[in-house]
Amino acid sequence: MTTCMAAELVAFEHTDELAVSSDRPDGSRRPEVVIWTVRVGDRVFIRSAHGPRNGWFRRAHAAGTSHVRAGTVDRDVRFVVPESDLAARIDAAYHASYDRYGARTVNSVVGPDVVETTLELLPR
Repeated sequence: MTTCMAAELVAFEHTDELAVSSDRPDGSRRPEVVIWTVRVGDRVFIRSAHGPRNGWFRRAHAAGTSHVRAGTVDRDVRFVVPESDLAARIDAAYHASYDRYGARTVNSVVGPDVVETTLELLPR
């Protein structure tokens, strides 16, 4: 997360999962969905393992804002689509963090088919 405090970045680096609850148009929050998250440098990313039609992803992408919890992090964020040239670095971060779950599982969040479902978390 660009401009994140150092402690928040450390928390993201040492957690496997992130609870995300996107904002509804009326300002209330949707129920949390637990997903994988990765850190690349001082930036934090999430991806939809089930493509762009996955409900949580569609709602999060449309809302553009959310609340996340991971480790000691509990904050409001906004989502932006990252530059496509980061895809390989994000893939590598997913492999480094999640290969222990097996190729079938980690392959759901790496490769060219999931680049379009990548969101960067930024503080708001």
